[in-house]
Amino acid sequence: MTERQELGSLEAMLFAHAEPVETARLADALRLDTDETTELLLKLQKRLDEQERGMVLLFFEPDRWQMTTRPYYGEMVKRILDTRRNAPLSPAALEVLAVIAYNQPVSRSFIEQVRGVDSSSTVTKLLDKGLIEEAGRLDLPGKPVAFQVTDTFLRVFGLGSLNDLPPLHGEVQEEPAPEADSDAEQLEWK
Repeated sequence: MTERQELGSLEAMLFAHAEPVETARLADALRLDTDETTELLLKLQKRLDEQERGMVLLFFEPDRWQMTTRPYYGEMVKRILDTRRNAPLSPAALEVLAVIAYNQPVSRSFIEQVRGVDSSSTVTKLLDKGLIEEAGRLDLPGKPVAFQVTDTFLRVFGLGSLNDLPPLHGEVQEEPAPEADSDAEQLEWK
């Protein structure tokens, strides 16, 4: 198979798969090793970006790839599909997502302990939307179900991994203060 055919094969597989897929699975389908496949994926990603194609190739840590619509074309795609806009997430849903994203895997009781209110219906709605998923059971009394965020969560919030989440209030690193410019106007708090 020529490189052009390998790139075309990758593009077709990623398009058809529609969800993030591991490099090893792609390599196995192409009958190549993972290093060669990673090189091809990077070439495909670069080509799609340089040509400003309608699709973009996203990389999700630790080693998954997904082809999606380039954000710029998202509105037009929505119009052609005549899909209704999803209702925005409620403040409660955003709180639950934050608790899970920063502490995963977590149980429902942990979420409720942090929030101080019953979160059962919110967790169910987030499961239905595909923003969170069950991550097995915790090694605690009663073996409660643990939850974690999904790739859909990362994609919706524009994150490559959980490392891209903004730091929590207590984790903010102090940046060195900029040197004062003698001509700059000084603000004074009163």
